[in-house]
Amino acid sequence: MKILVACEFSGIVRDAFIGRGHDVMSCDLLPTESPGPHYWGNVLDIINTGWDLMIAHPPCTFLTVSGNRWMTGNYLRYLERLNAAQFFFSLTFANIPKIAIENPVGVMSGFYRKPDQIIQPWQFGHGETKTTCLWLKGLPKLNPTNIVHGRKNRIHRMPPGPDRWKERSRTYQGIADAMAEQWG
Repeated sequence: MKILVACEFSGIVRDAFIGRGHDVMSCDLLPTESPGPHYWGNVLDIINTGWDLMIAHPPCTFLTVSGNRWMTGNYLRYLERLNAAQFFFSLTFANIPKIAIENPVGVMSGFYRKPDQIIQPWQFGHGETKTTCLWLKGLPKLNPTNIVHGRKNRIHRMPPGPDRWKERSRTYQGIADAMAEQWG
């Protein structure tokens, strides 16, 4: 299967699918951290080149509800939110038969529709919480693979720093493996 992993710099999801024998490319405005097939640029440049499956992780900075406090009275922030929603829609309505779009709880539930599924890392072998919404097209819901106890809110409690956004955006390996196993 020919798979595009949009908005992924880490290579975690890409490499999980490659490990199962698929033709996969990640794409991001950042270079990849892990050697492998990667388009360094805008995903919209390559989105219409014959993919069978796309897993997209659009930036959540302006889509998440946790950012609502920054919107009040800030016209520029609201325009950035509208641009982010437009990008989300560009991914959603791409001419690709199977699509999964991942994002935290956010405004797309109102702008578009409720997600098809909400998952947590603790359902896939990680003892942490990170509420993750999935909007699916042509794909089944992910089945939990390894429910664990001792759930910590590590992502929410990360200290401030220049790479905090990067660390918060990484896909957990257990979730990437479940995607590759169940959707590949």
